[in-house]
Amino acid sequence: MTPLAEPGTIDQLRADYDGHVIAPGDAEYDQARTVFVGGIDRRPAAIVRPADAFEVSRIVSYAREAGAPLAVRSGGHSGAGHGVLDDGIVIDLRDMRDVEIDADGKTAWAQTGLTAGEYTTALGAHGLATGFGDTASVGIGGITLGGGVGYLSRLHGLTVDNLLAAEIVTADGEVREVDAERDPDLFWAVRGGGGNFGVATRFRFRLQEVANVVGGMLMLPASPEVLDAFLVQAEAAPDELSGIVSVMPAPPMPFVPEERHGELVVMALICFAGTPEEAEGVLAPFRALAEPIADMVRPIPYPEIYPPDPEDYHPTVAMRTMFTEGVDAAQVFEHLEAADAPMRVAQFRVLGGAIDRVPNDATAYAHRGQRLMANVAAFYEDPADKPARQDWVDGLADAIRGDNGAAYVNFLTDEGDERVRAAYPGGTFERLAELKGRYDPDNLFRSTQNIPPASS
Repeated sequence: MTPLAEPGTIDQLRADYDGHVIAPGDAEYDQARTVFVGGIDRRPAAIVRPADAFEVSRIVSYAREAGAPLAVRSGGHSGAGHGVLDDGIVIDLRDMRDVEIDADGKTAWAQTGLTAGEYTTALGAHGLATGFGDTASVGIGGITLGGGVGYLSRLHGLTVDNLLAAEIVTADGEVREVDAERDPDLFWAVRGGGGNFGVATRFRFRLQEVANVVGGMLMLPASPEVLDAFLVQAEAAPDELSGIVSVMPAPPMPFVPEERHGELVVMALICFAGTPEEAEGVLAPFRALAEPIADMVRPIPYPEIYPPDPEDYHPTVAMRTMFTEGVDAAQVFEHLEAADAPMRVAQFRVLGGAIDRVPNDATAYAHRGQRLMANVAAFYEDPADKPARQDWVDGLADAIRGDNGAAYVNFLTDEGDERVRAAYPGGTFERLAELKGRYDPDNLFRSTQNIPPASS
């Protein structure tokens, strides 16, 4: 039995703690324990919403001393649902959303309960940006700790490449401010090592001048030839262009002709961080690959690249992430056409550019030379369909990945220790494990893609 199950413990926690404590039976409990991924039904003993690092420190110390399981939630987008757990304490950062912008110095301190959309909107008022991923509701805490691959990565690097400092509460309850000079080992570890080393409560980012972009969705008729040519063009494009290209059934969107609904299409989300005049020449080869079904790529303020997410969207999905040096487009289409899942997708991101200009051992994200990131997913509603969907996903992933076993930690689901190791190649895992032993020897922060301390 967890110590939190003992009579009166939650009442005492509420009495001792200044912040907001939510427990079973409270009206907001079910909403508070819900994460982005569907099918996660875990019941924590207490959900605590702190206001700053010092309140976080108190809860970390309480959990350590009580021997209580501990999870940390920023935006709740972990594919394995690591932001919630049974019978333990969840530190929910959603009330920590302050951002301090130094527009002249082009830096910002941001609390980690902010979502990517909220942070980007705040910076957009100054014509500045930090690159995150592709989803507005992702918490900046989780995506930053795992690396941060997004729309500005080819031009300005990963999120961690623009991280100047971090405030982090370690397992001993100490509030540390780390950077390249102060505790450089821990600063190295949090730039890609995930939530293994503590609760990140604030980040200091270098800001980039990105007021407007040319971006949006380009939907093309699908064929192996179109996919091949699209990826070739994306790799040859200037670093200002980043995008996500997916082969998937056309969703029933209002601007998609009804006769196309359910038909395989190539759907690209494109972001060009340059002028409309420059974009015209860069985007012309993509538009020429086939007559577009829909072309919504246009000049927009950068924050509009993140459309709002439906609050009640909690997908149940089987998925697999990988890096690859190339794609057999014919194999991709063969698998997609043979699948029975109404919604399935093979998604590709061309990397390179500024990502590859950072030394591979400079951060705990150690995939600098990878050419492509691929994700395969099949959605389901009935849990009984999950095994078949996962088998299909694994089959297509194996066909795409070939001999490349590497993985991006932010897109891992609950896939076991070997896949966590695959996220940290070339000695990175061993270095992280040694640092874990130094900063969290009892593995308090294990509700994550866990790196056990080397001593264990």
